[in-house]
Amino acid sequence: MSLAGGVLWAAAPRSRGGDAPPVTIPRDPAREAARRELSKPAYHQDDPSLLHRGLDRFWEWVDKLFSAASGATPGGGFGLLVIALAVIALAVALWWRLGTPHRTPHSTAALFDDRPHSAAEHRAAAEAHAAQGHWTQAVQERMRAIVRSLEERALLDPRPGRTADEAATEAGRTLPAHTDGLRTAARDFDDVTYGGRTATRQTYERLTTLDTDLGRTTPTLTGSPRGAAE
Repeated sequence: MSLAGGVLWAAAPRSRGGDAPPVTIPRDPAREAARRELSKPAYHQDDPSLLHRGLDRFWEWVDKLFSAASGATPGGGFGLLVIALAVIALAVALWWRLGTPHRTPHSTAALFDDRPHSAAEHRAAAEAHAAQGHWTQAVQERMRAIVRSLEERALLDPRPGRTADEAATEAGRTLPAHTDGLRTAARDFDDVTYGGRTATRQTYERLTTLDTDLGRTTPTLTGSPRGAAE
């Protein structure tokens, strides 16, 4: 059985003479018969799998994309390679400098643990960490020293479970000149404690300066018992 010119030829019955005209089938039925024949599994045993065909399409698309990019980039493929390496280097530098950004805007975890320490003890711990270059721990202890000092001066009511953000907001009411500094300190504490970022010497020095300035500042009287502490 063969397909030629849209006509399916079939062998003539033996009873017919050799000069008998062939039996023909119209074009559409012939096409349908050929489609059914070619759709049989025997003809597709060696066809690539769906996954293989998908991967081939993907790599063809990637190849076209890079070809188009290299054609539009000064220096062709080499220029494209230089740009790609520069982008990778920038991403690595940002990750190294900022760490993994997982921080939520406001923490809900407590500033202190279950072990009470004085402001002087927190400052001593902060200085010990700073001397070893452990800036993350140094920042955490310095922030705790700031809040504990405000509690010891009765500028904040001692309250278990207080967060850094809450302490900064409450302290800003009696120390309005340092509102921005307190909020920045709370944000730094949250970044390194809950956001996965790495503190730096500059961050620690900023909190140390704030700690010193707060100790020299006279609070604003608000009519509450805390206002008469200084």
